[in-house]
Amino acid sequence: MRRLPSALAGALLPLTLAACIANPAPEIATPAPDLPPAFLYQPEGAAGAELAALMPQGDPAWRTLSEAAIAEGPSLAEALARIDSARAGARRAGADRLPNITADGDVTRNRINPAQFGQAGQQGFIPREQSSYGANIVASWDPDLFGELKAQERAAIARIDAASAQAQGVRLALLAEIAASVTDWRVLDARAAAIEADGTAARQLASLAKVREDAGIAPGFDRVRAEATASSSAVRLAALDSERARLIGRLVTLTGQDGASVRAALAVPAPALAPASAPAGLPSDLLANRPDVAAAAASLAASDADLAAAARARFPRITLSGVIGLLAFDPEDFFDSDSIIGTLTAGIAGPLLDFGRVGAGIDAAAADKRAAFAAYRGAVFTALGDAEAAYGVVTAADNEARLSVAERDQLTRAASLAETRYRAGLASFLEVLEARRAADASGERAAAALGRAQRARIVLWQALGGDVMASAAPTD
Repeated sequence: MRRLPSALAGALLPLTLAACIANPAPEIATPAPDLPPAFLYQPEGAAGAELAALMPQGDPAWRTLSEAAIAEGPSLAEALARIDSARAGARRAGADRLPNITADGDVTRNRINPAQFGQAGQQGFIPREQSSYGANIVASWDPDLFGELKAQERAAIARIDAASAQAQGVRLALLAEIAASVTDWRVLDARAAAIEADGTAARQLASLAKVREDAGIAPGFDRVRAEATASSSAVRLAALDSERARLIGRLVTLTGQDGASVRAALAVPAPALAPASAPAGLPSDLLANRPDVAAAAASLAASDADLAAAARARFPRITLSGVIGLLAFDPEDFFDSDSIIGTLTAGIAGPLLDFGRVGAGIDAAAADKRAAFAAYRGAVFTALGDAEAAYGVVTAADNEARLSVAERDQLTRAASLAETRYRAGLASFLEVLEARRAADASGERAAAALGRAQRARIVLWQALGGDVMASAAPTD
């Protein structure tokens, strides 16, 4: 009968080894995405342009509000908290690879029936009640011979990178939203200036019509139509207030500042809109610059480490543990040498018949890795599509702005010539009024077109991955 344990161990060893080699981790290919050599709509001769120039760097409101958003913006604070959470997870995974040492103490009072010990209990040799006093230090350690804990730590570290990249993405989106809102505000200023100029010209025209009416050389209807044109300009100017209120509310949400502070920042004068040249870039640069691509790559690395950890669960785990403590039945004997107790244990445990549990874990981790790779490829081609579209929109917006400015200049000159001819009696008031209305609309259109050109550059800045060092403080 004494040979049974050895025989049992010999019988179980092949099963244990079989469990170790079952359910191997599948090989999942993750080839690098095939990117084009250049962007289709990238402008020529823009190699010297800087990415930071795409943002309204010269606008004091942009600097003030972006700094406030970085310091106090609620969306960024949430993203930074997720980084802290990921770091805590990595520290926990690293700590799991080190010995775990605990301490405990107890006082126990037991009451028994001495009769259970037979004659000795009935004769009073066994006490009915007994108190014990104990204190222990317990240490345990998994040497992680097969690397499961190390793989889990790699996954946790990769998730820090993913959380950091996601926070950078939130930061860039936040800065882009603020830049777009500030740009929209400056466009409103430019539109307001154009409308005010239109109103001034209409009032001057009404004054001229009044003079000619008083002189009896023009009907009063001319003056009324000129005054109606001036009133139309006032209505257009008043309509801008609702757009200003919307922008202030948006900036309050983005920056975490009150409305008065936002309004004060926007009240500081800024240079006129002058869109900068779009910088040249390579599609391959998106892999390093885009936060969403970096986050997807880190998530893929984490899923790869998770798959490795799941595969290593097939192997046995060896645990070393030890206990040293004191146990006494009288407080006075607590520190006697006879009260010292201890235990040293080495254990091994591994899958034998788990009925597919380990295999299911490996399959789930493999599926997660395939999903992470698909998400990574999706992020890469999303970045490529964003950059291609942004370059194309910049080109189209620049053409629109150029044509709108030329149209404004031509129609303004035509209105001036019509008014001169009217003063000389060579043109009718209707011709002057029609030329004035055409010029009035062109000024506002040109301001809006310049704003769209600047906004397109902000979209391009974000699509290319932003300017991390110049636009934001580090996450630590």
